[in-house]
Amino acid sequence: MKNQPPYPITSVDHALHLAILLQQEGPLRVSDAADRLGVSPSTAHRLLAMLVYRGFAEQRPDRRYEAGDVLRPAAATQAPVAQLREAALPHMHELVARTGESVNLMVLAGDETRFIATAESRQVLRVGSRAGRVLPAHLTSGGKALLAALPPDQITALYEGATGLDLPQLRRELALVRRRGFAINDQHTETGLTALAVPVRAPDGAPLAAIALALPSARFHRDRVTEWVSALSATATAVTQSLD
Repeated sequence: MKNQPPYPITSVDHALHLAILLQQEGPLRVSDAADRLGVSPSTAHRLLAMLVYRGFAEQRPDRRYEAGDVLRPAAATQAPVAQLREAALPHMHELVARTGESVNLMVLAGDETRFIATAESRQVLRVGSRAGRVLPAHLTSGGKALLAALPPDQITALYEGATGLDLPQLRRELALVRRRGFAINDQHTETGLTALAVPVRAPDGAPLAAIALALPSARFHRDRVTEWVSALSATATAVTQSLD
């Protein structure tokens, strides 16, 4: 039996209750959420907006809200997430200061990419935090950077028989990532967002995570790719040294 805490935080309780409703009952309108929680529509809208921001909810084209990536079951990752986050964040903030763009830290979880930390740009037009989100690895820059480091048999095990995916094309793209030393996601996961990523390796050379620079596509210029990749690689090296 669970008893209510002696000092409940109502706003937190409402947000958690709303997340459970989205996960268990499916899409809700703002008015539906307000009725279920017993709050005003404006309060329900603010709660939903925060859940969207943190990846717990998504807004559909019909303006209803549904459960987001964070509420979907996800494969476990073998990466030391807490250690990576602690080692990487100071260097991620330095990279933000150097480039003016947001920086994400990602790990591989099965055939998905899990965003475990974000250092946000301070520009008005920027890519916001993706921490907690889970996206298909073959679409994200960080996911492709990590998949490219896997042996061919592991790629086969992950994707053979997958629907809606061209495995030979994916193999060709991963071969290009290996040759270049970086991966790119040009609006494959979100319209108006472009990202570049490089792997972060353990001191023994094994790939652990990926560092990605994420920016509005309007600010992406191919003549700056070399500069950005160089900055990403330096950051990845610094994170590896911090893991020693």
